Amino acid sequence: MKEHPNVVMIVVDQMRRDALGLNRPGFAHTPHLDQLARESVNFSRAYSACPTCIAARASLFTGLRHENHGFTGYDSRPVWNYPVTLPGVLAEAGYHTQCVGKMHVEPARALMGFHNVVLHDGFLHDKRRKYRSAIEYDDYLPDVRRELGPDFDIADTTTGCNGYAVRCWPWGDRFHPTSWVTTKSIEFLRRRDPLKPFFLKVSYHRPHSPLDPPPSYFSMYDNRKMPEPYEGDWSDFMSNYVQPENPIPLEPYYIDRARRAYCALVTQIDYELNRLFIELGDLNLWEETLILLVSDHGDMLYDHHLVRKSMPLEGCAGIPLFFRLPRSMRQGRQGVTDTKLAELRDLFPTVCDLCGVDIPAGLDGQSLFSDSFRRDDLHGEHPNGELSNHWMTDGREKYCWFSQSGRELLFDLEQDPNELHDLAAEKPERVAFWRKRLAEELAGRPEGYVQNNALCTGCAPRPSLPWAGTGKGTER
Repeated sequence: MKEHPNVVMIVVDQMRRDALGLNRPGFAHTPHLDQLARESVNFSRAYSACPTCIAARASLFTGLRHENHGFTGYDSRPVWNYPVTLPGVLAEAGYHTQCVGKMHVEPARALMGFHNVVLHDGFLHDKRRKYRSAIEYDDYLPDVRRELGPDFDIADTTTGCNGYAVRCWPWGDRFHPTSWVTTKSIEFLRRRDPLKPFFLKVSYHRPHSPLDPPPSYFSMYDNRKMPEPYEGDWSDFMSNYVQPENPIPLEPYYIDRARRAYCALVTQIDYELNRLFIELGDLNLWEETLILLVSDHGDMLYDHHLVRKSMPLEGCAGIPLFFRLPRSMRQGRQGVTDTKLAELRDLFPTVCDLCGVDIPAGLDGQSLFSDSFRRDDLHGEHPNGELSNHWMTDGREKYCWFSQSGRELLFDLEQDPNELHDLAAEKPERVAFWRKRLAEELAGRPEGYVQNNALCTGCAPRPSLPWAGTGKGTER
C-alpha cells in the first residue's frame, strides 16, 4: 500500500441510517453495500446534528460543530469561505482531490479545496433563479442536454423537488442523476494523476426527492411487504403539521408507494456503486483504497406522521456511517459494529488520521479510530417553524425540546430505538437533568434560548449565525 491510501468518500443525500439493509433487514435492498459494510467498521450511533443539507455539509467539510461553523439550519445565502477544509488539507498533503455530484455550497462553483468539481446539486430554486444559464451552477444538465435535447430539464419528470408524489424516471437509466454521478466518478478514476493518491467524493443527490426511480428499480419492490411507518404514542401532536411546498400524499396507498420509491432510489445507488467497485478492482485499486459511506441526514418517510428532514428523531438525525479500511489496516477491524457517539464533524479528522495526514488544530471533531476518542453527549438543533427543536443524546437516552411550544420528549434508545414511547411524564428527574444540560449548552447563544439559566420558550431561531461560512465561531 502507498504511504497515503486512496480515499473514496460516498455521500448519499437524505439516506436514513436504517436504509442500509444491514442496519434494518426487510426495508431497503442494498446487497452490495451490505457486503461492503460486513468488511467494515459500522458506526451504529452516528448522527447529523443539524439534519438538513447545508448545515450537515458544513460540518463534513470543516470538522466543526454547527455552533462554530455557523449554520444551524438551511440558509443558502452566506458565502462559504472556510480557511480549512478536508479536501484542501488532503490536497496540500499531496492528494489529487475530486468531487462528483452534490456540494450545496455558495457560490455554487466554490471548490472548497478540491482540485476539481463535476457538479450536480439537484433542483435548487435559489440557484435556478440566481444564475443565467445551467452551466454556471450545474454540469449534469448541460451534459445530458447534448443527448436529450436543449430543452431537457430536471423538472420534466413532473414531480416536485421536495414532494412525495411518485413518478418513475421516463428516460434511460444512464441519464438519471444517480447513474451520471457514477459514470463521472469512473471517468475520474481513469483520468486521475497516477503518481498521487486520490481523494474522490462521490456525492449522490438521491434518495432525496423527487421520488423518480427508474422502472427497473421500482419494480424490485413489487409485491414486497414493506414495514409500516413508526408511530409513537406521542406523535399525535405532529399530525396536523403541514409540510410546505410540494405535495405530501396522505392516502395509505400513496404513502406506501412513496416509501417503496425511496427504497428503490437507495437500491439504485447500491447497484450503481457496484459499477464503481468493479472499476476500482479493474484498476487494481480495490485493496489499497479507504472506502467510507455516510449521508448528510435521513428522511422521516412518514414515521410519526412526518416526512423530510430537520427533526430530532432517529429517522432524520440518524445516519449510516461505515469505513472499509485498506487491507493493511484491516486486521481486527472488519465486520465490527462500533457504538461510539459519532457525528459528521468527525469525518475530517478521521480521514486525516487514517491517511497519515496531520489533523489541523482547532477542529471540533475527533478521529473515530483514536484511542483517545471521547464524547459524553451530543447536541443537535434545527429551525423548523412551530417544530423548531433542540435535542441531546448520550447514545442511550435522547431528550428533545421544541423551542416554540416548550414540548419535551424523552426516549430510551436502548429499549426503544424507534422512539415509540415518550418517557417524559414517567421520568421527570431525567427530563430535568437533560433540560439543565441543554441550558448549559445553549448559554450565550445570540437567539436568547437561555434566560436566568433556564430554557426560554418562544425565541426566534436562526438558520445561520453571524459567522456562518467563515469558521470564526471558534474565535468567540
